[in-house]
Amino acid sequence: MRDDDRPALATRVADTALGMAIYAPIALCKALPYRWRIPVMGWLTARVVAPLAGYHARVRDNLAHAMPDLPEAEVRRLMRAVPDNAGRNMAELFSTRDFIARTRGARVHGPGLDTIRAARRDGRPIIFVTGHFGSFNAARIAMIEQGFSMGVFYRKMHNRWFNRRYVAAMGALSEPMFEQGRRGMMRMVKHLKRGGVLAILTDLNAHDGVPLSFFGKPALSPLATAELALKFDAPLVPVWGIRADNGLDFDILVEEPVPATDAVTMTQEVNDRLERQVRARMDQWLWIHRRWKDGTGPMADRGAAQLDAIRRKG
Repeated sequence: MRDDDRPALATRVADTALGMAIYAPIALCKALPYRWRIPVMGWLTARVVAPLAGYHARVRDNLAHAMPDLPEAEVRRLMRAVPDNAGRNMAELFSTRDFIARTRGARVHGPGLDTIRAARRDGRPIIFVTGHFGSFNAARIAMIEQGFSMGVFYRKMHNRWFNRRYVAAMGALSEPMFEQGRRGMMRMVKHLKRGGVLAILTDLNAHDGVPLSFFGKPALSPLATAELALKFDAPLVPVWGIRADNGLDFDILVEEPVPATDAVTMTQEVNDRLERQVRARMDQWLWIHRRWKDGTGPMADRGAAQLDAIRRKG
């Protein structure tokens, strides 16, 4: 073996080892019946994985940033409840058959149902927008059961070993899948042109986004979703998979479409609607994610300049 091969091999070995460590709790829980598998994975994530991975500290930091007046008792509750929900989501994703069987009959309701049914009859594309709240995969399954066979736009995970299994599990729920990037965007545009249905999560820190308000703080938010809705005359419909009190079932809320105005106004409306859902069920949003990481600084300054240019043009 040449010397210059060793770093690449070492990287692959380390990547595989980390991926296997991430997957180990999931594999362990798979031996359990579904009704126990999901809560046990939630417990393991909250009590074992979260402290080791620094998730408790991240939840606390995000809450201190967004909601500094939150009582300490509630902060401590969320430090456990948030990773619990994240763990349940991961166990559900890797329990394809049981998860679909449990979720396909979920109650689907809301003021947006008539709009999306009309769009489907007319052959128009539809863009469902959601976030890391409750279970977006539960919303996918329930909406597919309603006849909305949807593609999914996703961001790949950093760990290659785990990402291969993650993508396979996501694809088992529905296809096509469009990976973030130029190629994925081109395929997604073709899908919408053909009148396809698409689901996008928009609550990640978007390096190419603009600083808009989320919990009253600037957060880089992607305009692309609203731009696509305007370009293809697609209803932009927030949909939420709300976890029930029993921790296993879901209520699927389809909100009325975001009014088609301009990309900035529409994206802010999406942020506001997600915020309302999160405030109502604080433990169901992924407070682990660094949503406000680049809300200030060089990326935010670049996004603010883009925002100013858009507003001057408008």
